[in-house]
Amino acid sequence: MPDSPDPSGDDATYRPGYFETRLAANASRGRIWEHICAYLSRWIAPDADVLELGAGWCDFSNQVSARRVVAMDLDATVRRGAAEHVEAVVGDCTDLSDFADGSFDVVFASNLLEHLERADATKLLAESRRVLRPGGRLILMQPNFRLNPGRYFDDFTHVAIFTDQSLGDYLVSEGWSIETMKARFLPLTMKSRGSGLTFLVPWYLRSPIKPLAGQMLVVANR
Repeated sequence: MPDSPDPSGDDATYRPGYFETRLAANASRGRIWEHICAYLSRWIAPDADVLELGAGWCDFSNQVSARRVVAMDLDATVRRGAAEHVEAVVGDCTDLSDFADGSFDVVFASNLLEHLERADATKLLAESRRVLRPGGRLILMQPNFRLNPGRYFDDFTHVAIFTDQSLGDYLVSEGWSIETMKARFLPLTMKSRGSGLTFLVPWYLRSPIKPLAGQMLVVANR
């Protein structure tokens, strides 16, 4: 097996082929995330400093309205995906030593914790607390195993299981307070023939009925 590439280089990757399979480029994703970010804006002030962990193609970072946006990922795709106003950082999201204490108002991650062993997830949560200002928010979107266990491991890089109950308890045990928990938030994956129906996303986010829901949303306070 060849040596892993240097994370600082343009070829950096945490799993060869992952961005060509599970996270291939998709023109619809930007429009979907525009609607998601509009929904999340109730927790993100326009003058906030925001850090996205596991940013990948920077779908959230490119769409969120904030004063400063930093997108971080172990894979150099983050540099190619970042819009001009987004600061792209290639690095390990469990090590935020490049950022001073209290640097951000919001830390956001989508579909990240399930890829980490528990020790690394705990490091990420501790580092997120450190770089957040008092009253800062951690916003997580995660697959909810309770809702769709049969497809949870369709992603070959998943190593940890979370439900809305276990994730909430885990965060509280690490010193966070839960502001909002939505067990049913979005479908498990955007990889479907219906992904082009982006105009339905605002309706889905507002609706109390969530067909095919597999993703949860949690907002926690430092």
